[in-house]
Amino acid sequence: MAVTTAASRNTRDNTIVLVGHGMVGQRFLEALADRGVTERSRVVVLCEEPRPAYDRVHLTSYFSEGASPEDLSMVEDGFMARHGIELHVGDPAVAVDRDSRTVTARSGLTVGYDTLVLATGSYPFVPPVPGRDAEGCFVYRTIEDLLAIEAYAQGVGSGAVVGGGLLGLEAAGALRGLGLDTHVVEFAPRLMPVQVDEDGGQALRRSVEGLGVSVHTGVGTQEITVGADGRVSGMALSDGSELPTGMVVFSAGVRPRDDLARACGLPVGERGGIVVDEQCRTQDPAVFAIGECALAADGRVYGLVAPGNEMAETAARTIAGDAGSFTGADLSTKLKLLGVDVASFGDAHGTTDGCLDVRYSDARSGIYRKLVVGSDGTLLGGILVGDVESYGVLRPLTGSVPPVAPEHLVLPAGAGAPVTLGPTALPDEAVICSCNNVTKGAIRGAVTDHACTSVQDVKKCTKAGSSCGSCVKVLGQLVTAELEASGVEVDKGMCPHFAQTRAELYEIVLALRLSSYRELLDGHGREEARGTDGCEICKPAVASILASLAPTVGASVHVLDGEQAALQDTNDHFLANMQKNGSYSIVPRIPGGEITPERLIVIGEVARDFGLYTKITGGQRIDLFGARVEQLPLIWTRLVDAGFESGHAYGKALRTVKSCVGQTWCRYGVQDSVRMAIDLELRYRGLRSPHKLKSAVSGCARECAEAQSKDFGVIATANGWNLYVGGNGGATPRHADLLAQDLSDAELVRLIDRFLMFYIRTAEPLERTSVWLQRIAGGLDHVRDVVVHDSLGICDELEALMAAHVAGYRDEWADTINDPERLSRFVSFVNAPDTPDPTVRFVPERGQIKPEPILLALTETVTA
Repeated sequence: MAVTTAASRNTRDNTIVLVGHGMVGQRFLEALADRGVTERSRVVVLCEEPRPAYDRVHLTSYFSEGASPEDLSMVEDGFMARHGIELHVGDPAVAVDRDSRTVTARSGLTVGYDTLVLATGSYPFVPPVPGRDAEGCFVYRTIEDLLAIEAYAQGVGSGAVVGGGLLGLEAAGALRGLGLDTHVVEFAPRLMPVQVDEDGGQALRRSVEGLGVSVHTGVGTQEITVGADGRVSGMALSDGSELPTGMVVFSAGVRPRDDLARACGLPVGERGGIVVDEQCRTQDPAVFAIGECALAADGRVYGLVAPGNEMAETAARTIAGDAGSFTGADLSTKLKLLGVDVASFGDAHGTTDGCLDVRYSDARSGIYRKLVVGSDGTLLGGILVGDVESYGVLRPLTGSVPPVAPEHLVLPAGAGAPVTLGPTALPDEAVICSCNNVTKGAIRGAVTDHACTSVQDVKKCTKAGSSCGSCVKVLGQLVTAELEASGVEVDKGMCPHFAQTRAELYEIVLALRLSSYRELLDGHGREEARGTDGCEICKPAVASILASLAPTVGASVHVLDGEQAALQDTNDHFLANMQKNGSYSIVPRIPGGEITPERLIVIGEVARDFGLYTKITGGQRIDLFGARVEQLPLIWTRLVDAGFESGHAYGKALRTVKSCVGQTWCRYGVQDSVRMAIDLELRYRGLRSPHKLKSAVSGCARECAEAQSKDFGVIATANGWNLYVGGNGGATPRHADLLAQDLSDAELVRLIDRFLMFYIRTAEPLERTSVWLQRIAGGLDHVRDVVVHDSLGICDELEALMAAHVAGYRDEWADTINDPERLSRFVSFVNAPDTPDPTVRFVPERGQIKPEPILLALTETVTA
């Protein structure tokens, strides 16, 4: 049904009809409004989908981040009404009569136009394979597609995606987010064949498979097999193999939606796309086409948001009577697919005559970087997989000769690169935001000429960073640098309540022996913030500081006592990890992964008696899923009685110290890695920090415990232990750096004590050690000077702080079950403490019980 969001303004000079309201269509409307066209023209929009334009680039965040359709909206509240734009949702155009200059919608609405703009986008290509119309086959394009996939996935255990390009990996991420065993089938010999080369594809594949997704490349889909019930049961592949699967998502590319143009006689390309000139005008001077439906003057159909935005701007300028043309666009992309960062820019495949390439590859960390340079040293393009930190600087340098040699630029952060280029080194003409074609000079001008003092201000002024968001970090650095260069004092405070950084607040708490958030805020917060309740930024950050310094300053050690309880994040409130269905998981500590048969039996009995789903984690622990709030103390009691304690999986604290079996069992082992892992985990258990901490100990250089992907990792040598720091195996993998080598047991522990306390003392809120090590002035060399050579003379203090933590450690689970006041919070309903949560049901999955939420139907209407 058509919905009009603003009244018709027939008194205006002419009528502009926009067919299609996706991201490019909305950008066109904004460009019209910026030029004042909406003040003198009636603008009518016919939108096929049941909602206004939304961010299709971040569609997968609906699953991965819990985003709602409203969160993805591209339309600012009140935009349509403010500019008098008539928006008809769920009412697509079905016919165009160019002779009478009218557009007819599905509802029967007919609108006359002076100017018609086609922004109909594209449609998913579904290969003509038998079975493609069976129940359980989907495409991945709209929010409605996602909702249908989500509903169907509840009844299947596995899913396959046809297509391993950008959209295919996005779709695979969605299926994986729904808990399905996920497969990707790609006809090309590698994933993302358009964006990455063979080596980059191999690095990407290793990372994707490391996340549990099965990849099948070099094979095509021959048939979708269907069961007797008419539902998808599998796939027949071109190599003769069969792939059992419960659903199939086609994401094998898109085709321009040019049917309206064809029907009304407008020329289209041989392979589709409405033919337009450099002003995005079709053969009919009254009709424009923009975005994925258009075949640009250079003979290409562009499928990225940046070229679409440029076309929208060009059409709007032309309609407004200004000069402008679209002759081509930057095809650079930076995306996070299945948690793996991938970027491609410029001549990524090295097609320029005489070009050379410089490469860096680390298969173990999943990092691949290639820069393509011309014979004169000009940077022509590149490919980045796994580590794309420098994309924001490298892409704007494309087409110029970088100020340093390319071999220095190709090394990723932490790999020993001798030169680090910041965005301030870029020329003013460098394009920082390719989506909106915003240069560094324009960003500087927003600060100096338009009094913008924040990233948000610059976004509104220039639109930089408002589309894909990949340039926001560089944008922030440029804004800060320009403000400082202008003599403006940049507020580096942690939040609106504190003018200090986290490190400065740490020093205040330590020096004054403060024991509460209220003392800190009222005594040292911004004057206007004193007496307030704080915010979601400073409260957990201060809670972490107080917990880290609790034994030293005399604050409450237990996170559920008094004021501390109100400062914690959701998981800390109940000393367990909240899952997406509202239930909780329990992770008992198992130091070194070493466990007796008796304790193993207890975990099994607890899982059986409480109906919990059990999973052995990557950190050598056992996770118990599906507990209700009121069950947590009962489960802890059973575990504590058996000798277990909290594994702190819920806290910003040490999670686990992983280990291999070491010299006790392994013929390659040179040290007892299990003993060392247990000693380290017991020493640092419960240590609260700015972010979670992970560690590992490997008994030899074969590195079976993967110590170099941890915040602090230890590898045995024939002469002792090597200590690595600042690694991260998360969304942005980083290889740890060697801090010291051939250490004795005592030397190793002493350096780890110092390193951890120095990190806790100086890191920003929610800053992993990997990010901290790259941010802190002087980097690894400075950290080594401080913690190894005591250059600041603070190592005695750092060691004393760690000794206080070790001496003051108490198990939070045991303390909670022995305290009636703390136990009083563990109820689902205050007025019915023993009532199970009625919104959770339990269903079997692969032989175990898995809890999932259900929708409750209201059977009674209660009126006041």
